[in-house]
Amino acid sequence: MFNVVLVAPEIPANTGNIGRTCVVTGSRLHLVGPLGFSLDEKSLHRAGLGYWESLDVTVHESWDAFLEAAGPEARLHLLTKKARRTYAEARYVNGDYLVFGCESVGLPEELLAAHASRCERIPMLPDAASLDNAASWGSPGERDDHAALLSQDVCGNFVNPDDYRISALNLSNAAAIVLYEALRQTGFKGM
Repeated sequence: MFNVVLVAPEIPANTGNIGRTCVVTGSRLHLVGPLGFSLDEKSLHRAGLGYWESLDVTVHESWDAFLEAAGPEARLHLLTKKARRTYAEARYVNGDYLVFGCESVGLPEELLAAHASRCERIPMLPDAASLDNAASWGSPGERDDHAALLSQDVCGNFVNPDDYRISALNLSNAAAIVLYEALRQTGFKGM
């Protein structure tokens, strides 16, 4: 069984989607506080649909509390844009922890520095103008009125409202990509 760890997640729908992926793969979800939402938010449960009650989920008050619960031998895979090694170069074994940071800023720098050898990234094209329909999002004056809306695209990617650059994959997409590679490497039934 793999462990998906979300450190300070901010968007309940992403957490719900990741929870659903954990249920269908037999993985455990760990939520490390502070959480940016309540666990009873409708959007969380809507994204998780009927799966939420079947989810094996543990909430940890802090990163230190998580580490204490995971134990000193925990095999961590910290996913970040700042790693040289890719997730596909990593070797996964059952019980590993796939660790993802919050949607807006990722994992804290001090955490990455403390576990530099465990950092991995998902290869992506460099930030570039990616949203062809940016002009249809409104005039500059309308953009000022809707700055909060424009800080994320419809997939939950954080977007710079001044140039509409996507900064990273949506958290739920990133978690699924890495989890399925880990499952593939360990012979998940049906792969």
